[in-house]
Amino acid sequence: MAVILAAMVLLAGCGAPPPLREPLIHSYGVKDPQFIRTMNRLLGPPMIQGNRVDTLVNGKEIFPAMLSAIRSASKTITLETFIYWSGDIGAQFTEALSERARAGVKVHVIIDGIGASEIDQAYIAQMRESGAEVLIYRPIDFFTLDKVNYRTHRKILVVDGRIGFTGGVGIADEWLGDADTRSRWRDNHYRVEGPVVASLQAAFIDNWIEARGQVLDGPDYFPQLEDVGPLYGQVFISSPESGSASMQLMYLLSINAAEHSVYLATPYFVPDDLTLATLVAARQRGVAVRIIVPGELTDSDIARGASRDVWGKLLEAGVEIYEYQPSLYHTKLMVVDGLWTSVGSTNVSNRSFRLNDEANLNLYDAEFAIAQEALLKKDIGDSKRVTLEEWNSRPFIDRVTDFFGALFSPQL
Repeated sequence: MAVILAAMVLLAGCGAPPPLREPLIHSYGVKDPQFIRTMNRLLGPPMIQGNRVDTLVNGKEIFPAMLSAIRSASKTITLETFIYWSGDIGAQFTEALSERARAGVKVHVIIDGIGASEIDQAYIAQMRESGAEVLIYRPIDFFTLDKVNYRTHRKILVVDGRIGFTGGVGIADEWLGDADTRSRWRDNHYRVEGPVVASLQAAFIDNWIEARGQVLDGPDYFPQLEDVGPLYGQVFISSPESGSASMQLMYLLSINAAEHSVYLATPYFVPDDLTLATLVAARQRGVAVRIIVPGELTDSDIARGASRDVWGKLLEAGVEIYEYQPSLYHTKLMVVDGLWTSVGSTNVSNRSFRLNDEANLNLYDAEFAIAQEALLKKDIGDSKRVTLEEWNSRPFIDRVTDFFGALFSPQL
């Protein structure tokens, strides 16, 4: 892993599109029809009506729903994940996927090459022996060092082309339970039905084509999908090969359109100067900006230090920053003006905006957004608010740690 880290640092930014540089001008709000026109035309794909999305909170709700869907599959399963680790939940997914493959279901799995580094190789062998196709995305070896910095961070599961899942959860025991102990992570995942599931499937197939050179098509993967609910949404994807900082632009346009409130939840909050400026500008025009990040329970002290290094400008502007206390905070969620919601795999960081393949589900619905705000308010209740005075008076060693963490910001 030391060699991998050295290569990633050496290759920092190589081949990635240049970041956006010019600040956005606030000229319309989320409620203005122009906002949706922009999201449809400037970013795309167009938003689709007729969807249902169920919020799953923590592993106790997430894993049973995902496993139940897998076990119900009759035609196809597509699964893409960054993390697939050894343990109880990894074994359960392996057995469920293998059983369906033995039953004749077409099973396709993509696991990132770095995320796969901690998987029991017996899992991969079992799935393949059962008839599932398992691909390691950009495996780590000498011949792929030019790609080592570009990972798939997408979390996608689609069953029979009709039921989809996305969010922040990986396949690992760390997400088991209800975030009720220090070792069980706090996260959300989402079960999706309706026409937008086809966009989730297309996001998976985007990487399947790259990794396998094969198009998955036909009614088993893309059945006719009827309207099943009221939600209006889109699946938004990005990758270094897309030629633009598209995911960052989506976040910036969303924050720039805010007129009342912005909630951001992310385990890795390492914003660049433009993202910082956009958040500060929102606060300066009266928007309540609340950001939830991990506290001392984190899986990346470097990322936490790099994050804290830039909090001063935000706190001075009146942005509220909260550190979640009970367990590691892994939720990735943005809600703007109680109307616009983005959920998925993306962090507010350079790695997510420029280096990783990411996928988010965007929804334009007040009822759904308000329900997400309620979850975030509960998380805030379990968090410690950071004050400017505390940030300014943090110990010298913390300042040094934060400074050196910030040196790695391009990789975080």
